[in-house]
Amino acid sequence: MNHPAYGVLRRVSPIATVLLENNPSTMTLDGTNTWILQAPGRSGRVVVDPGHALDDHVDVLAALGDVELVLLTHWHPDHSEAAPALAQRLDAPVRAFDPGLCHAADPIEDGETVRAAGLTLEVVHTPGHTDDSVVLRVDHDDVTHVITGDTVLGRGTTVLTHLGDYLASLRTLRGLPPGSLGLPGHGPELADLATTAAEYLHHREQRLDQVRQALRRLGDDATPQQVVEVVYADVDRALWAPATESVRAQLDYLRTHG
Repeated sequence: MNHPAYGVLRRVSPIATVLLENNPSTMTLDGTNTWILQAPGRSGRVVVDPGHALDDHVDVLAALGDVELVLLTHWHPDHSEAAPALAQRLDAPVRAFDPGLCHAADPIEDGETVRAAGLTLEVVHTPGHTDDSVVLRVDHDDVTHVITGDTVLGRGTTVLTHLGDYLASLRTLRGLPPGSLGLPGHGPELADLATTAAEYLHHREQRLDQVRQALRRLGDDATPQQVVEVVYADVDRALWAPATESVRAQLDYLRTHG
């Protein structure tokens, strides 16, 4: 599935529209996907992850009008930085798992049902990428939509802070109904999120084996950077810095679980 040009709204399903922000990088891929949710026939909208505070992007979102709620999947600036400006311009509440990101509203909680814009959204806490990461599930016309933030990307794999939590989060997503539509924070949509989550699990198991092998070669006291130089030797060095964070999480996991 192709992304639109920056600043162009693209309808993905009867309830979901995406606005791609012009902030591409090695971390954000093509840019941040801001998701706009709205039930057919309703005027109100929910904006999820308004992105970096870039004027052009915020202007397009503010022009939508009638935004009932802004939701954040996690604290990273490429998802949350624009929320205060958008909330001020639209007089809309902001809700997130982290209370410090909220504006004129309470934090969202794991298992909570949020009703807005004619839709019912289920909050699922999915830590691992960050401690406060959540996904948002919306069922409509027999299709399960899941806004994944950075827990699962449309392309490639995500950076980790805690591997044990992340594996548990992937197992939760693996249990979604077949054909669940994944709406990621970066990259194209995912036609079957449960299958993608299972593939992520397999990939993480492979990486763990590679890290184990690197430790046998380097010694148990090897640093994350040393492990990256072995395990990610064939990967673009521009990605080594985020890979180091993921390896640190893997080393912590292995030293705890063996």
